[in-house]
Amino acid sequence: MPVAEVRQSGLAARTRIPRRADWELPYAPLVRQGDLQTILAHYWPRRLGPRDSAHTERLFDTEPGTKVLARVHTLPRSHSRRQRPTVLAVHGLTACDRAPYMLTTVAAALRRGFDCVRLNVRNCGGTEHLCRTLYHSGLTSDLGAVVSALSPSPLFILGFSMGGNIALKLAGEWASRPPPHVRGICAISPPIRLDTCSRNIGRRRNAVYQRRFLRQLRATMRRKRAAMPDLFPPGPLPRPGSIWEFDDSITAPAFGFGDAADYYRNCSAAAYLDEVRTPALVIQSQDDPFIPFEGFDVPALRSNPWLRLASPPHGGHVAFLASGRDRFWAHTQAMRFFASLADPDRGARPAMPGAPSYTSEPGSRALSSEREVLRP
Repeated sequence: MPVAEVRQSGLAARTRIPRRADWELPYAPLVRQGDLQTILAHYWPRRLGPRDSAHTERLFDTEPGTKVLARVHTLPRSHSRRQRPTVLAVHGLTACDRAPYMLTTVAAALRRGFDCVRLNVRNCGGTEHLCRTLYHSGLTSDLGAVVSALSPSPLFILGFSMGGNIALKLAGEWASRPPPHVRGICAISPPIRLDTCSRNIGRRRNAVYQRRFLRQLRATMRRKRAAMPDLFPPGPLPRPGSIWEFDDSITAPAFGFGDAADYYRNCSAAAYLDEVRTPALVIQSQDDPFIPFEGFDVPALRSNPWLRLASPPHGGHVAFLASGRDRFWAHTQAMRFFASLADPDRGARPAMPGAPSYTSEPGSRALSSEREVLRP
């Protein structure tokens, strides 16, 4: 089992990277088609019971004039708050803390013995009035501030889609000095190459998805103008015809980037993965309709011992519906990974005999080429 040396606040800490056998969970997809997985997962009924749904709201000051809203779920514990592990969940583009996968996270975390915090990215979840800016897919300052505020409890970050890109980018920015209470990260369907994702979603086959994203982004702009009319000139709002055009005309200039390409280049997590020194699991299906799998042919995913890539052939985008009783495989897989980092005995369980492995191990023979890495 690899052991790595990390320096935190001038102290040396030895952090264990779990072996695949300690946490990998076999996966039998419910359906074997990416679009169908994605759509089914979005509409799959998910309800929280009375105990799981109980929560408190918390506002975090992340920078002057900016607050973000989170909903906090806790289990009664006999030990102190300092020792209680927490899963911090971050949603995807145009979503909020009420997204179906965020609700599933609550149930999965509480069932595994973690507290759970559902974080809204700035402007999301009805919080347009809490800041004077928009948001983007590489904005790590808010997440970093929330992580600091949740110290000293052991913390695990679970990012979905855009939230996964932000979490991985933040880990790369921390490099060899991550906060000592952050024990691990899992990114599910993260767009680590924003340029290739933007081009891909602009393809004709993805027109329905792109129109939906653009409709939701324009709705955010309308709510933002209603909350802060001084930020926007009078008249009709721009109507970009693609995600790339939206980022080129709105997102990039709003945050000081030269254009969409400059924004994507600076905010894609792929450029930061070499520097990650926090245990991180990336879960990405090979049939994601939004994110081209070729974008995960990144040297760091083959060489950085702090990273693991789980890449089943099927699973869609933030879906991974499984056959059997445990329907939401990626959530369960993330919690097993976190449990193995929090306490090896909680995560360890033998893999099923003959079950295919979808996880790449740095330094293994399977990492000699992309085709070999990704074969189940």
